[in-house]
Amino acid sequence: MSEKTRDTFGSRIGFILVSAGCAIGIGNVWKFPYVTGANGGAVFVLFYLLFLILMGIPVMTMEFAVGRASRESAMGGFRALEKKGSKWHLFGWACMAGCYLLMMYYTTVSGWMLSYFYKFAIGTFDTVSKDGVVDVFTGMLANPLEMGIFMVITVAGGFAVLSFGVRQGLERVTKVMMIGLLCLIVILAIHSIALPGGGEGIRFYLYPDWEKAKSAGLSNVIAAAMNQAFFTLSLGVGALEIFGSYMPKDHTLTGEAVRICILDTFVALIAGFIIFPACFSYGVEPDQGPSLIFITLPTVFMDMKAGRLWGTLFFVFMTFASFSTVTAVFENLIACLCDNLGWSRKKSVMFNLIFITVASIPCVLGYNVWQDLHIIGGRDVLDSEDFIVSNLLLPIGSLVFLLFCATKAGWGFDKYLEEVNTGSGMKMSAKLKPYLQFVLPVLILIVLIGGLIP
Repeated sequence: MSEKTRDTFGSRIGFILVSAGCAIGIGNVWKFPYVTGANGGAVFVLFYLLFLILMGIPVMTMEFAVGRASRESAMGGFRALEKKGSKWHLFGWACMAGCYLLMMYYTTVSGWMLSYFYKFAIGTFDTVSKDGVVDVFTGMLANPLEMGIFMVITVAGGFAVLSFGVRQGLERVTKVMMIGLLCLIVILAIHSIALPGGGEGIRFYLYPDWEKAKSAGLSNVIAAAMNQAFFTLSLGVGALEIFGSYMPKDHTLTGEAVRICILDTFVALIAGFIIFPACFSYGVEPDQGPSLIFITLPTVFMDMKAGRLWGTLFFVFMTFASFSTVTAVFENLIACLCDNLGWSRKKSVMFNLIFITVASIPCVLGYNVWQDLHIIGGRDVLDSEDFIVSNLLLPIGSLVFLLFCATKAGWGFDKYLEEVNTGSGMKMSAKLKPYLQFVLPVLILIVLIGGLIP
């Protein structure tokens, strides 16, 4: 598509909130706080912020640069910018496959959030004992009909929003969700901090505990910070590249990437102020992963005064966090088919609606009908799909974007730098060229290799 006919964001804040919505997801809540608390609190956060600057921001600017310079989705973006006869555009297929694979399980998990919002809203947990909280979660996993219904609602809702286009659908709805998300997370955090004994949770969470960092192993703390900084932004599969193609050239890409990272980090940090004060206040051991969200926190909410209200608000927040990622990645899939096959937006929406719904069924069945099915290294369906995306496609894809933008074999550093620095705002220095060409690839390879070692 040409720049004249391509849909665009209606405002700068719309672009920032949609891009941040893509990056902000479930991992910000069920992984970041726990990893922070277990790895020395502020010690981990400092390393995390360092690697966010060293790894996350540069690769994000590269995705945006390829999109904005080409005005195409990933496949067409590489094709438009690569040297004649080169094959960088073939990686666009891997980006597209990665986004499809991500949505094949993320829609199910997003459906879990919606299901729990519904359960708290109608008072399901009002009649459940503490010991029965586990049964509510395992009962949901064992019920393919329940999981299937909420997955379909998530998929249908996402494509319904996007059927109105980028500006009238994606941007308008995501702005409301993200503003609601940011307000909710602050309200929930203030409430948790005010709980009796909540201060102990804050000290566990953010106190710079070097002894704990040493006991965990400083190299392990650094590795955990590197992984969290890299994976939190969902880079490498073109999920953010598409939004670069909708951007005007008014502002530099480095400044925009920094703003998005600040929002992503803000949500991750504030999530800890919800979780740890509440857990310490009620004497519940904080955990990570699904057990934190669906077992630990519901148990805490059940003990709280007006717990039904706080539980409902929390799962509204989690639904917004997951649904903003769903709609952002769906937009990439819609645009890829429009750009590369010449389809109308309506046709692309309908195809993807049907395809994603059907392709998400194995993940739904993986916890019940197909619970004995183990694909990669003994992992179930969801974990196998997540392993391919998170441990392979994200780091490999980020490395491809990096080499394409920073080396002569690809687009080239000078052209990349010109695009990144177009507009007003924070500029990227040409002095970073040796770092981007020789150091950053090694850091990404470390993340890739670390993700493959059991």
